[in-house]
Amino acid sequence: MPSQNHLNFAPADGKLGVLIPGMGAVATTFMAGVEAVKRGLGQPVGSLTQLATIRLGKRTDNRTPLIKDFVPLAGLDQLVFGGWDIYPDNAYEAATHAKVLEQPLLEQLRQPLEAIRPMAAVFDQEYVKRIHGPNLKTKGSKMDKAQALVEDIEGFRRASGCSRLVMVWCGSTEVFHRPVEVHQSLEKFEKGLAGNDPDIAPSQVYAYAALKCGVPYANGAPHLSHDIPALLDMARDRALPVCGKDFKTGQTYMKTLLAPGLKARMLGVQGWFSTNILGNRDGEVLDDPGSFKSKEETKLSVLDQILQPHLYPNLYKDLYHAVRINYYPPRGDAKEGWDNIDIFGWLGYPMQIKIDFLCRDSILAAPLVLDLVLFLDLAGRAGMKGIQEWLSFYFKAPITAPGLYPEHDIFIQLMKLKNTLRWMRGEELITHLGLEYYD
Repeated sequence: MPSQNHLNFAPADGKLGVLIPGMGAVATTFMAGVEAVKRGLGQPVGSLTQLATIRLGKRTDNRTPLIKDFVPLAGLDQLVFGGWDIYPDNAYEAATHAKVLEQPLLEQLRQPLEAIRPMAAVFDQEYVKRIHGPNLKTKGSKMDKAQALVEDIEGFRRASGCSRLVMVWCGSTEVFHRPVEVHQSLEKFEKGLAGNDPDIAPSQVYAYAALKCGVPYANGAPHLSHDIPALLDMARDRALPVCGKDFKTGQTYMKTLLAPGLKARMLGVQGWFSTNILGNRDGEVLDDPGSFKSKEETKLSVLDQILQPHLYPNLYKDLYHAVRINYYPPRGDAKEGWDNIDIFGWLGYPMQIKIDFLCRDSILAAPLVLDLVLFLDLAGRAGMKGIQEWLSFYFKAPITAPGLYPEHDIFIQLMKLKNTLRWMRGEELITHLGLEYYD
């Protein structure tokens, strides 16, 4: 039976502003897709918030509402888009350049997309080395630039008439770096902003500005962003939900499907070789070793966490795992992810699995952006603050509490997500034990 509601939700009234640093292929595919769905020109395939149901109570109760009918989410017609980019192209021009969506569809969406013009971006060539653009904030210290972002956010809020905002990083992958002293407290971080500390990345400036303005923040790229003590403490202190990092779309999505199945049957894995070719702006950025290192770290961590070689050394201790990404312009956004997996079974006899996933990165990422926007807004209206681990379902490298290893098994992640929604509404959590059917 349903129990008393755990959370009270502020109403989802008014407009919900979606602010995106990086208006490239992912962002414009998301924006155009929402506009297309609103006009009946396509379906929101891949979105849990729009298409998925949630089981409530026993299987025999036959209670399976749509998630969007179960929890009070904002509607697509309430979304208003804005963002920043180093290129001045409006969303229609950027989507045309990205060549993800077909031009006849974009022509039908031209009017709303042309109205979305990027604000000047905070950018540092030391953090993204392979692309260059003119639409930049150049004056002052990093604190001055953070304040300029705050003014952008508040200006967008006023101009759009939005009652609430959410920010999702869809920009390029920054070079790999680890937390240092400037990241350890808000006081040190703000001092570092004022002093132009080189260890503060552009994405961290965006995250700081978002939290300063009371805006929930998600990081869709693999680099260090808000997952530092200074900004995580800031999110908790300001009662703001945050999550990340690195959208789980193509090859890693396949790993989180397959690796749990191999482990469930106690099949061994000797080697897992993964290579990718892609030709979009993401591929160009990842052609730089520093940016690739950020991506490699999140891709490599998945198998180790799922297979747990410290618990099953006979099956996974000596696993050789390699990841490669190659920039190949002719492929554009239609990425190819190829995996060769050497496994072994009964008595150690070898077998192989080969996967060739000809995917479309931005088509897979766009519904994730939509779900994260709506779920972060829901969490914010419910008073949930800090790291939202229940949204790990969407990320390659989920952020967790300090000292807690992330859960990468996508089926456990989905159970956690749906149980969190049940908990929000005071419904019984589902364990799938099912003994009551046989008593």
